[in-house]
Amino acid sequence: MPKTLSDIKKTLDSNIGRRLTLRANGGRRKMIERCGILAETYPSVFVIELDQKENSFERVSFSYADVLTETVKLTFWDDEQAGGQ
Repeated sequence: MPKTLSDIKKTLDSNIGRRLTLRANGGRRKMIERCGILAETYPSVFVIELDQKENSFERVSFSYADVLTETVKLTFWDDEQAGGQ
Protein backbone atom coordinates (compact mmCIF):
# COMPACT_ATOMS: atom_id res chain seq x y z
CA MET A 1 0.00 0.00 0.00
CA PRO A 2 1.06 3.63 -0.52
CA LYS A 3 2.93 5.57 2.15
CA THR A 4 0.73 8.65 2.68
CA LEU A 5 -2.89 9.04 3.72
CA SER A 6 -3.84 10.80 0.49
CA ASP A 7 -2.21 8.04 -1.61
CA ILE A 8 -4.08 5.38 0.39
CA LYS A 9 -7.37 7.21 -0.19
CA LYS A 10 -6.69 7.51 -3.94
CA THR A 11 -5.88 3.80 -4.16
CA LEU A 12 -9.07 2.86 -2.32
CA ASP A 13 -11.13 5.30 -4.42
CA SER A 14 -10.01 3.47 -7.55
CA ASN A 15 -10.99 0.08 -6.06
CA ILE A 16 -14.57 0.80 -4.92
CA GLY A 17 -16.81 -2.17 -5.61
CA ARG A 18 -13.99 -4.74 -5.60
CA ARG A 19 -13.89 -7.79 -3.34
CA LEU A 20 -11.20 -7.90 -0.70
CA THR A 21 -9.90 -9.74 2.31
CA LEU A 22 -9.51 -7.67 5.45
CA ARG A 23 -7.07 -8.56 8.23
CA ALA A 24 -7.40 -6.42 11.33
CA ASN A 25 -5.71 -6.44 14.68
CA GLY A 26 -8.33 -7.62 17.19
CA GLY A 27 -6.18 -6.94 20.25
CA ARG A 28 -4.48 -9.42 22.57
CA ARG A 29 -2.60 -11.06 19.70
CA LYS A 30 -5.79 -11.82 17.77
CA MET A 31 -6.08 -11.21 14.06
CA ILE A 32 -9.55 -10.91 12.56
CA GLU A 33 -9.94 -11.94 8.92
CA ARG A 34 -13.10 -11.08 6.97
CA CYS A 35 -14.15 -10.91 3.31
CA GLY A 36 -16.31 -8.25 1.75
CA ILE A 37 -16.61 -5.46 -0.78
CA LEU A 38 -15.15 -1.96 -0.55
CA ALA A 39 -18.37 0.04 -0.51
CA GLU A 40 -17.57 3.71 0.04
CA THR A 41 -14.76 6.12 0.81
CA TYR A 42 -15.10 9.35 2.76
CA PRO A 43 -12.56 12.06 3.60
CA SER A 44 -11.40 10.30 6.78
CA VAL A 45 -12.74 6.73 6.64
CA PHE A 46 -13.71 3.93 4.27
CA VAL A 47 -16.54 1.40 4.56
CA ILE A 48 -16.47 -2.33 3.80
CA GLU A 49 -19.67 -4.35 3.38
CA LEU A 50 -19.01 -7.78 4.84
CA ASP A 51 -20.28 -11.13 3.53
CA GLN A 52 -23.49 -11.90 5.44
CA LYS A 53 -22.96 -15.68 5.54
CA GLU A 54 -19.88 -15.29 7.71
CA ASN A 55 -20.58 -12.20 9.84
CA SER A 56 -23.18 -11.02 12.29
CA PHE A 57 -22.86 -7.37 11.23
CA GLU A 58 -23.17 -5.81 7.80
CA ARG A 59 -20.55 -3.10 7.58
CA VAL A 60 -17.30 -1.99 9.17
CA SER A 61 -15.37 1.23 8.78
CA PHE A 62 -11.72 2.07 9.27
CA SER A 63 -9.60 5.17 8.93
CA TYR A 64 -6.85 5.54 6.36
CA ALA A 65 -4.42 5.83 9.29
CA ASP A 66 -5.31 2.22 10.22
CA VAL A 67 -3.99 1.12 6.82
CA LEU A 68 -0.92 3.37 7.12
CA THR A 69 0.01 1.94 10.54
CA GLU A 70 -0.80 -1.60 9.32
CA THR A 71 -3.46 -2.13 11.98
CA VAL A 72 -5.61 -3.09 8.99
CA LYS A 73 -4.29 -4.94 5.94
CA LEU A 74 -6.34 -5.10 2.75
CA THR A 75 -5.83 -7.62 -0.03
CA PHE A 76 -7.87 -7.10 -3.18
CA TRP A 77 -8.97 -10.23 -5.03
CA ASP A 78 -8.16 -10.96 -8.66
CA ASP A 79 -11.13 -10.99 -11.03
CA GLU A 80 -10.85 -14.78 -11.23
CA GLN A 81 -11.09 -15.15 -7.47
CA ALA A 82 -14.07 -12.80 -7.20
CA GLY A 83 -15.96 -14.65 -9.93
CA GLY A 84 -15.73 -17.94 -8.07
CA GLN A 85 -17.29 -16.61 -4.89
